[in-house]
Amino acid sequence: MVLIKLLLFFSLCCSSLSAFSKEQYTLKFATLVPDDTAWMNEINSWADEIYRQSNGRLKFKIYPGGVMGDEPDVLRKIRSRQLQGAFFTGYGIGRIFSPARVLEMPFLFRNTDESDYVRKQIMPDIEAGFNKQGFKLLGWPEVGFIHFFSKQPIGSLEEMKQRRIWIWQGDPMGEALTQVAGISPVPLSIMDVYTQLSAKHGSIDTVFNSPFGALAMQWHTKVNYASILPATNAIGGLIVSQHFFNKLPADLQQLLSTTGKATGEKINKISRRDNQKSIDLLKQSGIEFMWDWNEKEKQAMLDIRDEAAEILARSNYIPEQYFTRSKQLLKTYRSAQEKN
Repeated sequence: MVLIKLLLFFSLCCSSLSAFSKEQYTLKFATLVPDDTAWMNEINSWADEIYRQSNGRLKFKIYPGGVMGDEPDVLRKIRSRQLQGAFFTGYGIGRIFSPARVLEMPFLFRNTDESDYVRKQIMPDIEAGFNKQGFKLLGWPEVGFIHFFSKQPIGSLEEMKQRRIWIWQGDPMGEALTQVAGISPVPLSIMDVYTQLSAKHGSIDTVFNSPFGALAMQWHTKVNYASILPATNAIGGLIVSQHFFNKLPADLQQLLSTTGKATGEKINKISRRDNQKSIDLLKQSGIEFMWDWNEKEKQAMLDIRDEAAEILARSNYIPEQYFTRSKQLLKTYRSAQEKN
């Protein structure tokens, strides 16, 4: 009888261990964000929090600094289930749900209060778009306001046309904007930018990035000038595949969703803080901020944006209704602000 009870106890223990082992989940997560940066530290903290709160049932395996390739490479690996999630910039987001990129159309927002307001209004549509494409949008960590960085001075749109400007290879927004502006860009993977900037006879001499991004990716060591006015507030997203998310128990789904949203908000605060600090650091490194556009040039840029928007609408990359709605929301917000 004692032997039977021992065998039964052993069997129950084995069953419990087996059931517990089935609840171990690993989220393989990739990002272009370099290691040992404030943004990466926040992602690591997110992973630690997930592991702790799940009692080890859900853990991250993180691949920082582009070790899994450019964003199209990462997206392919998620779709083939080699990876389960990523921190994408607007370029990667555009390959999942392109209408979301209406939020980073150049010269649309004057400040982050405006972009925050419009984003919150259209976020349900963006989340639904991600879901339809097989992805769960967990958080929204923006990259920040984008500046041009160049080896040679740029003091006008005409001078910009003479530069060898990088655009992300296969980016419809970059292609539309440069086409309208009369610029002949150099399409490259982001993985090749530093090499081409470093080369004595490299293919590019002008790039764009946030101030923090230019520092983190060391691009600032290869340029001498930057534009004073930013072109746009670049977006970002923490995403996971629906295939992986749907396999998780309900409590882990809730944990991943709530902490992912909070992490996106934390990175936003860090981004806004560090991008401002980075401008001072870039100036200290010898980079001269120039080209403070006059009213005529600003209007020319707005005309370029609107014509590019028409191209993107015709291709259905960003359907026209997203531009219309965003502008209407912006008009409503500005009107309320003026009254206040």
